[in-house]
Amino acid sequence: MRKALVFVLSLMIGLPLVAAPIKVGVAIPSTDHGWTGGIVWWANKRVAELQKQYGDKFEFTVVTSDSASTQVGAVENLAVKGIAYLVILPYESAPLTPAVKEAQKAGIKVIVVDRGLTDTSFGYVNLAGDNPGFGTISGEWFGKQLGNGGTYVAMGGLPIVIDKQRMDGFFAGVKKANPSAVNLLGGTKYEFADWSTQKGLALMETFLQKYPKIDAVFCQDDDVLLGVQQAIKESGRKDVKVVMGGAGSKVVMKMIMDGDPVVRATTTYHPRMIADGIDYAVDVALGKKADNFSKAKAPVSVTIPSVLLTKDNVAKYYQPDSIY
Repeated sequence: MRKALVFVLSLMIGLPLVAAPIKVGVAIPSTDHGWTGGIVWWANKRVAELQKQYGDKFEFTVVTSDSASTQVGAVENLAVKGIAYLVILPYESAPLTPAVKEAQKAGIKVIVVDRGLTDTSFGYVNLAGDNPGFGTISGEWFGKQLGNGGTYVAMGGLPIVIDKQRMDGFFAGVKKANPSAVNLLGGTKYEFADWSTQKGLALMETFLQKYPKIDAVFCQDDDVLLGVQQAIKESGRKDVKVVMGGAGSKVVMKMIMDGDPVVRATTTYHPRMIADGIDYAVDVALGKKADNFSKAKAPVSVTIPSVLLTKDNVAKYYQPDSIY
């Protein structure tokens, strides 16, 4: 018996050790409009690519949530699953902050994409787009398209911090590029389009009824732009010479590539940023990026710059297979 045990042990010692996979959890909102649809698409695309590249070295779990409360549960379930890294785009910042903080306390390294958390007293990476820059770049281009005394209307997204950052930047950019431009709503006023095609359509119908001449429309979002364009087309009006959205949907990119006379530019705030977040976690796991952020007393901010896309450069950003 003793000889048999020694023999078995010797065989076990001779076997190669199989390393456990590095578990990465990706928690994102479900598709509720074009941009979040893009987030889901890019997350799954990048995970598939990395799984093919690294095989069993990594184990990825992508979970989508249709509310803040379900995403809290998703984060808790991922923690129980034993993930080493959490890449999360919060459905809403405030409700998700406690759950993410608990995960970080448990030793999970956290990469927050786009929307930062409401608690900045612990260590995580906040990888986000440049919202003020997004607005400024858009405003400067938009202002240059308006002649002396050109008139325009503006739409924002939702009454949240990043929306204000974008719109503040936009109005500053317009003023810098063309101080004579006239906002028909007055000063720096704008209406919320909820990043919704239908709301953009309804708002634009109201603006067209109210204002007999509108030279340009800034609607901040490429989904909203589709509704704006529909309202203009159905009205038969020919006075609107520029419509600018934002984020960089493939539909609007194609319009620009095809030389649309009214839609000539967009500014990136692209859902591929979730892929950047996943890459960041993988790079930390492979030692290509430092992991000391997890022990810091404040988040590390990483900014993805916004880029103005025009006919000159849009082709290299165009992804025809993307859902957005």
